[in-house]
Amino acid sequence: MRNRTGKGVGYALVFVLMTMLLGACASDIPNTAKTSNSGVTEDAGNAGNTGNAGNAGNAGNTGNGTGDEAAGNSAANSTDADTVKAGSKAGSGTKNQSHSELQGSADDAKGGSKATAADPESVAVLVNKEYALPEDYKPEDLVYPDVRFTFKEKIEKRKMRKEAASALEELFAGAEKDNIYLAGVSAYRSHSTQTSLFNRYVKKDGLEKAKTYSAVPGHSEHETGLAIDVSGSDGKCAAEDCFGGTKEADWLAKYAHKYGFIIRYPEGKENITGYKYEPWHLRYVGKEIAADIVEREITLEEYYDAVPVSANP
Repeated sequence: MRNRTGKGVGYALVFVLMTMLLGACASDIPNTAKTSNSGVTEDAGNAGNTGNAGNAGNAGNTGNGTGDEAAGNSAANSTDADTVKAGSKAGSGTKNQSHSELQGSADDAKGGSKATAADPESVAVLVNKEYALPEDYKPEDLVYPDVRFTFKEKIEKRKMRKEAASALEELFAGAEKDNIYLAGVSAYRSHSTQTSLFNRYVKKDGLEKAKTYSAVPGHSEHETGLAIDVSGSDGKCAAEDCFGGTKEADWLAKYAHKYGFIIRYPEGKENITGYKYEPWHLRYVGKEIAADIVEREITLEEYYDAVPVSANP
């Protein structure tokens, strides 16, 4: 009995010593799983995920304020290079969407166009209440089109991108052959100009009403350098509802597409474009796309099979 008891005690001591030794070794093993501030467990040793740790902010998830917020509040804060900033200086509850989300629908556009709706440098870029230009975007090829304007000064809003400016000159010349005399009212606007303009409208009519006829900064086609508001040469009804039904408006609706322009916000499409009918607002998209849009009686949103915009921003 003594010999067996002695052996049992010996085995027990060996077991205890081995347990202590294993515990000490385990404490020296590096902890490979670390929890980031976002609450997501990330593999610190995964070389393929380098730079992802702690990146809790996804594009479009930052909360936007109201129209009472000071100018300068960005509507998006994203580290994704493919995500376009909304640049909402008025703070309007902007629903930010990545232009990269639009890329698939752009490639599969029913019109078969190869134009990239997501590329701000493309003449066919889609800019509306859902999709914005980068906040720091400025066209590099702005020029003064040689056409009549309702003012004499050579200022910012007289400029357009070179291709659009050349097309506008041809459009004006074509109109004059039909005894239609047009004048430019407002073309390019910088981001800061659009911010000031929109804020002024908000102060005048309130945020919701302002958004029915003016674009939140970053979402204005005028910032592309591809859009222009026009009127008759006398400047009457410039950017006003009474322009509709005039001989100038009728000519534009019938022939603008032959020069690569479309009436961007047509009548009866308000629930798709997000804006009321503007017979004076021309947008250059190129002759091929313009012809397709007019023939099918659709909007640029429908051309790209993009989600209709009705509420935001």
